[in-house]
Amino acid sequence: MKVLVTGASGLLGGAVARALVARGDEVRTLQRRPSGVPGALDAAGSVTDPDAVRRAARGVDGVVHLAAKVSLAGEPSEFDAVNVGGTATVLDAARRAGAGLFVQVSSPSVAHTGSSLVGVGAQPADPVGARGDYARTKALGELLALARDEGPAGTSVVAVRPHLVWGPGDTQLVERVVDRAARGRLPLLGHGAALIDSTYVDNAADGIVAALDRAEDVHGRAYVLTNGEPRTVADLLGGICRAAGVRPPAWRVPAGLARTAGGLVEAAWRVRPPVRDGADEPPMTRFLAEQLSTAHWFDQRATHADLRWTPAVSIDEGLERLAAHYAARRP
Repeated sequence: MKVLVTGASGLLGGAVARALVARGDEVRTLQRRPSGVPGALDAAGSVTDPDAVRRAARGVDGVVHLAAKVSLAGEPSEFDAVNVGGTATVLDAARRAGAGLFVQVSSPSVAHTGSSLVGVGAQPADPVGARGDYARTKALGELLALARDEGPAGTSVVAVRPHLVWGPGDTQLVERVVDRAARGRLPLLGHGAALIDSTYVDNAADGIVAALDRAEDVHGRAYVLTNGEPRTVADLLGGICRAAGVRPPAWRVPAGLARTAGGLVEAAWRVRPPVRDGADEPPMTRFLAEQLSTAHWFDQRATHADLRWTPAVSIDEGLERLAAHYAARRP
């Protein structure tokens, strides 16, 4: 199969591209910097550039769309351009190329409106209630993708929502947790007892590949994808910190106070001058405070049955791999 993977320079996109190459697919990637995936053919460009996307999609059988603007802060127009406009551009290019299979990699945050999600499946994407521009635009992008009225005779689309993907080399979750913990700036919100699901990166990649293979049979549906091993926030953060050789968080902040403070920090961040080309992140936002103080764990039965996939790497094994990664980095 010839497959285009967008966003393959990221942790999860790279893992998906490597998994496809490993099973013998012909893989082309599209992102702004080299993917570094052996055996994949890189195409430089942005999903906001229709010409670059059309060139990259030419002749492919399937598309896995991961490229996105992922941040706790930024101009709303940037999120809209990449996460909504970029999705529309990639969808159009896939259709024009005659690609029969399309995976929209989304996020459980598209259905998070501030309260806990306990033992549920893929709830409807809600751009109105979503918290923050990332979640709002990912919700719009998912709705756009799933609204495509095609199927076996055209492009079959499935949305997959991996939850809290982590693993060796992760800069979005792991490195931020470790850095803040090492500087004593990582508190637990409330008692740290909220149960949350997470997904080891290899499992997330395998689940996305399974969705690509099953897209024709599950066209138009969305699935949350996790390890299926909910742990408390304190347990998960502590496991990551211990794997990296830093002290786990030991101080606490009331959840309500963190949410209020997060809202104030967001407001201040919107009017402050950008730092390092906008690469810095606010230390807390209301969305982040809600994520760290409310339960998020999901029923995986439909995901396993429909995608014919189950996670191969447990949380404990993933933490062992993470510890080995950090041990190899030490002098």
